[in-house]
Amino acid sequence: MQMGNRQGFLQQGAKALDGIYDWMQSLEPVSLKELPPKNSAFLVVDMVNGFAKGGAMSGPRVKALIPTVADAACACHKAGIPVVNFADCHGGQSPEFEAYPVHCVKGDWESQVVEEIAAVPHTLIEKNSTNGLLEPAFVQWLTEHPHIHCFVLGGDCTDICVYQLAVGLKTWFNRQDRKSRVIVPAQLVDTFDAPGHKADLANALSLYSMSSNGVEVAASLTW
Repeated sequence: MQMGNRQGFLQQGAKALDGIYDWMQSLEPVSLKELPPKNSAFLVVDMVNGFAKGGAMSGPRVKALIPTVADAACACHKAGIPVVNFADCHGGQSPEFEAYPVHCVKGDWESQVVEEIAAVPHTLIEKNSTNGLLEPAFVQWLTEHPHIHCFVLGGDCTDICVYQLAVGLKTWFNRQDRKSRVIVPAQLVDTFDAPGHKADLANALSLYSMSSNGVEVAASLTW
C-alpha cells in the first residue's frame, strides 16, 4: 500500500483529526424520553470487575464509567426499557489470551458485572469473544424480542467490544431489510490508555467510524 510522502501524509492526517475533533464537539445529547420503551433496549458492554476494578485488563477510565452507566441503566429500567449486560467470560484456554493478557475467566470475580450495575434488573449475556453479537444467547434474545429495534449502548471498550457490537448490530438489521437505531452516547463509553494505544484518539476514531457505518453517535443520554 502506498501512503505518499511523510509530510503529505502527516498534513492530511492532521486535517482529518481536526475535522473529527470539531465533529466530536458538535455532538448533541439524545433523550431517553424520545425512545419508545416497547421498542428499545439498553445494552451494557463489559462493565465487569476485570475491566473496571482489578486484574490485568482493568483501568481507571473504565472504572470512572461505573456511576454514569449505572445511572443510565437505572433510568432505562424505570422507563420500562430492558437492560442487557454483556460480560466477558472466557474458558481457561481461550485463544484470545494470545492477543490480550489472561482476563475474565469463567467463574472468576473478574467475569462478574460490577455490583453497581448488576443491581439493576437485567438479562445477562456471557461472551467468549470481543463481539457480543456472535453469542447464540444474544441472537436468541433478539429473536424473542422482534419488536425491539432501537438500542442504546454503553460500556467498554469503545474501539473493540462496543464498536463490534454497534456496527455488527446495525448490519445485522440491514441484512434483514429491517430498520433500526443503534445509538452510542460518547459519555457512556470509554477505552484504555496503554503504550501505542491513546484512549482519547482511539475513542474519537472509533466513534467517527461508527457514525460512518450508520450508528448514531450522541454526546450523552439524558432523562
